[in-house]
Amino acid sequence: MFMDSPLKFCRLALLLPLLWLLSCTSNSNQKAAPEAPAVLPGPIAGTTQTRLSNGWKLSPAGTTTPLGDLALNLQVSPDGRLAAVVNAGWGENSVQLLDVGTGIALDTKVVPAAWAGLAFGPEGRTLYASGGQRNCVYSFKVEGQKLRPDSAFVLGAPWPKQKIGVAGIAVDGRRQRLYAVTREDNSLYIFDLRTRRLLRTVDLHTQAYGAVLNAEGDGLYISLWGSHSVVMYNVDQNVLLPTIPVESHPSDMVISHDGSRLFVANANSNSVSVISTLQGRVVATLGTALFPDSPTGSTPNGVAVSDDDSRLFVANADNNCLAVFDIQGPGAIRPLGFVPTGWYPTAVRVAGGQLLVVNGKGSTSLPNPNGPNPVRDVGEKGAGYIGGLLKSSLSRLPLPDEKAMAAYSAQVYANTPFSKSREASPEVPAGNPVPQRVGEKSPIKHVFYIIKENRTYDQVLGDLPAGNGDASLCLFPEKVTPNHHALTREFVLLDNFYVDAEVSADGHNWSTAAYATDFVEKTWPTYYSSRGGEYDFEGNKGEVAEPKDGFLWDYCLRAGRTFRSYGEFVFGGKPTKPAIAANYCKEYAGFNLKVKDVDREKVWEKDFDQLVAAGKLPNLSIIRLPNDHTYGARKGELHPLSYAADNDLALGRLIEHLSHSPVWKESVVMIVEDDAQNGPDHVDAHRSTAYLVGPYIRRNAVVHTAYTTSGMLRTLELILGLPPMSQYDAAALPLWACFTARPNFKPYALRPATTPQDVRNTAFNAPARRALRFDMSREDAAPDLAFNENIWQAIRGEKSQMPAPRRAAFLREAKAEREEDEEGDD
Repeated sequence: MFMDSPLKFCRLALLLPLLWLLSCTSNSNQKAAPEAPAVLPGPIAGTTQTRLSNGWKLSPAGTTTPLGDLALNLQVSPDGRLAAVVNAGWGENSVQLLDVGTGIALDTKVVPAAWAGLAFGPEGRTLYASGGQRNCVYSFKVEGQKLRPDSAFVLGAPWPKQKIGVAGIAVDGRRQRLYAVTREDNSLYIFDLRTRRLLRTVDLHTQAYGAVLNAEGDGLYISLWGSHSVVMYNVDQNVLLPTIPVESHPSDMVISHDGSRLFVANANSNSVSVISTLQGRVVATLGTALFPDSPTGSTPNGVAVSDDDSRLFVANADNNCLAVFDIQGPGAIRPLGFVPTGWYPTAVRVAGGQLLVVNGKGSTSLPNPNGPNPVRDVGEKGAGYIGGLLKSSLSRLPLPDEKAMAAYSAQVYANTPFSKSREASPEVPAGNPVPQRVGEKSPIKHVFYIIKENRTYDQVLGDLPAGNGDASLCLFPEKVTPNHHALTREFVLLDNFYVDAEVSADGHNWSTAAYATDFVEKTWPTYYSSRGGEYDFEGNKGEVAEPKDGFLWDYCLRAGRTFRSYGEFVFGGKPTKPAIAANYCKEYAGFNLKVKDVDREKVWEKDFDQLVAAGKLPNLSIIRLPNDHTYGARKGELHPLSYAADNDLALGRLIEHLSHSPVWKESVVMIVEDDAQNGPDHVDAHRSTAYLVGPYIRRNAVVHTAYTTSGMLRTLELILGLPPMSQYDAAALPLWACFTARPNFKPYALRPATTPQDVRNTAFNAPARRALRFDMSREDAAPDLAFNENIWQAIRGEKSQMPAPRRAAFLREAKAEREEDEEGDD
């Protein structure tokens, strides 16, 4: 039982026992076939559900209306008739005014850049919104059902002249003050509300997210995104009080209407901290995950309380639901269940007896009829690019009663593939070398995990008749990538593999942590749309950008396993994480397109041989082979086909060398792309290539089962005895169907290159001129929509038209298909 005690913090696991029992029973009764049915894009027939490519399902409650591009916040006017939303995605940024009763947008004002801060003035006649990297706060007059732009509050010159980054804002009508907190210069800015004059700046020492005034108006609570704390600024004395420790990634906050409690969403911790405003400390911690002690992955990032202070609603972004608590009176907090939402809810509010939920990534998949077009100027944003397809929606539903909560909770459990029982005891075919449970032995002792860059399935393997490919979209066919093709023939062809990520920013997080934090999800669209910010997503931003329990290598070290990094999370020759610094090959280059992959392979080969000879080969080798990224059509640089051929030859040499080594008999090679970067694919732009190689991999097999990046990681974890890193890999289907209990130790024979690796771009045509604008110092520094078109034109010709990438965000169950299985040497 929960006790609101000053001596003991109590974590409330939001768990309905009956639903948990039903869920566990359901999971235990589901016999996982060695080869699961194939799935195709679309809704699940005969249900109200749609399935995401990661295996999670959606069935949002209530009615939905469309919003803009990646909505990050919603606020309700003081009279409860209007609501406002700020959209801050890759595409058009805007501020919208909505009718609360209908959810319909009454007015939309496009702005150069925006972010999550949003606040109405005290009487609802003004609206203020964060300008993000424009380093300003927009001001609008609310006139009837329209927004009229007013003069802005200027914090500094737009990025990159000044690096400020406006985040949360709050308005004090009594003192006529506007407060803005920032996430780049880590400060609080205080303005005179009438004159727009900057009165004071206060150093917060770390990135801030939100700001909310207490009931008296003399204290401003600030959630410190970059630390595990909340701080209050005394606005009368102009001092910061001591910080209040909470959990990881404190983000949205709400104060109860009686002013006694502050609720703080901890997005990286599956929790909400309850702070007593009188005592100035945490008095309870509420667990918001669907099951107790779940791994990272619920991402609570929005909170709201009902008008009578009886209910707390929490937006679980990565569980696609609301968690609901009864918060009536001290010592009486109890969980009530869950409400299904759309994809990635970022905000929840209560207005007029109804719940308003912003679904950051929407509720349905979207077509992309206006996809990439090679004649379009690179500065023009294309509707077909994945970054511009995160179209948000607003869900509206009556405040649920007890009966509705029971039905909603059951639906949420039905939507999730994750459960603690599945994590602890997944089903596995007898004798499979991939264990059933963490800690069980595997004959595989060494995993070589290779991460490549940005290719879809059709771009590389679309020419293979055995798979579900479209040869017309194949840019790097067998004559360019003979080893990639040979691996699919000798081992397993996976033609239904999906990356969990959209771009490299979240891709290298998903590929090494099975999760991308709210920081990554909410900031990469700003960077990728050239609105400002740095590439802060591969260990070079500190704790704020990473999962609270770390990455794959951290799990290895905690489990007593050894690892070595070859270029992953290494920039300019320097590792970005301490664990990498103690376990990496110094001679191996990270992302640098001036270094050939065949030269990287030579470095790996020398290091590998020395480790084998010394008996110090690690359990896990993480190897970056990035040159399938290519340089595009830039004159003087290697042609994309040469880059792809270089990448292919390096991969083939690595596997051949490994297969002739003494450790081959207890090794497996797992190969993924970090993302698929919106290249052409006739099924889905998330669909990518993946390969498995080794004695315990089936030979001459084609597997159509839908797998994901998280599933690949789950397989790796079970082999090495590592626990899941997030709810996503815990829920993912391991690639058991690709393994065999009967090893075949036949070594791999390298396929010689049939495409030169030294051909350079010579033409100075339109694609070459566009390529000059691209920053190739890091992956994805170039605008990838234009970059993919550039690669297409470099290979298919300047006048050729790249097909619009197909974006089917959801998958529906299809009639089970028998896997094509030609067991050659199995």
